Amino acid sequence: MLKKFFLNTLSSFVGAWLALVLVVVSSMILLFGMIGSGIASEMGDAEQLKSKSILTIDLSGAISERESATAPDLTSLVQGDLSKPQNLNVIVEALAEAARNRDITAVYLKCGALEASPAACYTIRQAVLKYKESKKPVYAYADTYTMGTYLIASAADRVYMNPQGMMEMQGMSSTVLYYKDLLDKLGVEFQVVKVGTFKSAVEPYIMNSMSDPARAQMDTLLGNMWGVIKKNISETRKGVTPQEIDSLVSKAYITFAPAKTSVEAGLVDSLVYERTINAKFAALTGQDVDDVNFVSPGTLVKQVPWSTAYGSKNRIAVLYAVGEINDVSQDGINYHNLVPIITELADDDNVKGMVLRVNSPGGSAFGSDQIGEALDYFQSKGKPLAVSMGAYAASGGYWISACADKIFANPLTITGSIGIFGLIPNVKGLADKLGVNPQTVSTNPNAQFPSLTESMTDEMKGVMQQYVNRGYEDFVGRVAKGRKMSVPAVKRIAEGRVWDAVSAKRIGLVDSIGSLNDAIEWVASKAKILDKYNVAAYPEYKPSFWDMLPSNLSSMTAMRQMLEPKPEEMMIMKMRELLRRERIQARMADIKIEFTGK
Repeated sequence: MLKKFFLNTLSSFVGAWLALVLVVVSSMILLFGMIGSGIASEMGDAEQLKSKSILTIDLSGAISERESATAPDLTSLVQGDLSKPQNLNVIVEALAEAARNRDITAVYLKCGALEASPAACYTIRQAVLKYKESKKPVYAYADTYTMGTYLIASAADRVYMNPQGMMEMQGMSSTVLYYKDLLDKLGVEFQVVKVGTFKSAVEPYIMNSMSDPARAQMDTLLGNMWGVIKKNISETRKGVTPQEIDSLVSKAYITFAPAKTSVEAGLVDSLVYERTINAKFAALTGQDVDDVNFVSPGTLVKQVPWSTAYGSKNRIAVLYAVGEINDVSQDGINYHNLVPIITELADDDNVKGMVLRVNSPGGSAFGSDQIGEALDYFQSKGKPLAVSMGAYAASGGYWISACADKIFANPLTITGSIGIFGLIPNVKGLADKLGVNPQTVSTNPNAQFPSLTESMTDEMKGVMQQYVNRGYEDFVGRVAKGRKMSVPAVKRIAEGRVWDAVSAKRIGLVDSIGSLNDAIEWVASKAKILDKYNVAAYPEYKPSFWDMLPSNLSSMTAMRQMLEPKPEEMMIMKMRELLRRERIQARMADIKIEFTGK
């Protein structure tokens, strides 16, 4: 009851603020109607595929796993931004179609401020290399290259940069925020029970700095991932060794060096202004500059629709499990929604096999188990199941992956984190600050254990630790069964430790370094339909109300400063999220490793 009170209090605050935002957005709908004719006019000028077209991959903004109904967050609303992220599967499939399609002459990698995980950047890079097998050219250009866009661009035939541009190459890092001092000021205590020396997801709430085991695993993880990136760049930029890349980063400070340094180092072929790029494509196609036809990945993919073969009798299902595993939010992986889909696919005779595409740091231990059991049911039907790992497939994300027939991972995937923890809040200090004095009457001493307003006794902590231990043993047992390993062998590589995919393959947590398409082809082969299969992606995409609105609400600028949440308001939202989580979690630490342009 008290937990509900605090949630309602926090929800009222957030809800009132959100309601104000939504009122403003709703009022803008009238304006959208007034400019509707302009939008329709723009739609009438939609790009078309023609002979000698250039596929343009705009490497800027956010990239998501696949297209999904738009549901803007609060920050996007106050910024007046309803732009939709690009989709990784569309980019990859567009590059595959560009290699086949006679109307495509070349590919243009237009690099900007890209918000994407290292794994997503690597996936696009591999798709570019596959496209190059067609012998068609690919050019890259940027005013400024970020680490992520350069990883992709370095696969191009020619790499161009603005004469005043920058090569933002600074290695890799990850920053974790620690909240204990702030929580102490708020009067909130988090009581922790966990299994795993490296299970560091709880540290930010009970410590002020990173533990030695957490720092050691992050140091190894980042070092291994950086090694993969350097190796890949050196393979396509001939003469540039991994050692030289480290020297450029650490000694030459290439990010702040003149643009010509990137040319001299062999990272860039030449320095040109952006308008020159169009002239190069005009010369390549034998056209005037104004006649060059640039098309987007979405336009090209429409030529051969991918992942929509819901009526096929030889169907490979690709089921996306993206986000945190939970039971309360429609964002992420709500197991109440996902389990029925798995069951339906298992019972559908036209579905011959499935690829589970996992991009998740985990979450609810209970939810992870429910999804795992549903996948067991799918396999009981004699249908092959493969897992394709994205940026993350850790903790609960690994729980749902472990028993697949084969696990494919990107070399920059973060996986493992086999561990369990309980995070039990005690808000008595906050209740005192708010003037709330709970009075409880119960039939048994532990009727409200664990209590939201009392610290656990040693006996209670022991009971909770045993509970978490049982969850850990279940987790380890599932991994041992799925990976055909002994329980002691799993425990030696568990302890909540995260692994890069290359290391995970070496220790037996991953079978193969490969792409989503590799996983699909493997399933089709196992199902004996390799020459006649179609692909359908699940959950099925259904557009939302927000998808029908223009992507830029620039007229909200006047309201933006008034509605921008303050730091203390953002903390209240964070507290609300923590209180809503299930107490027992199979979740990795909040490791965010992204290549983000400045």
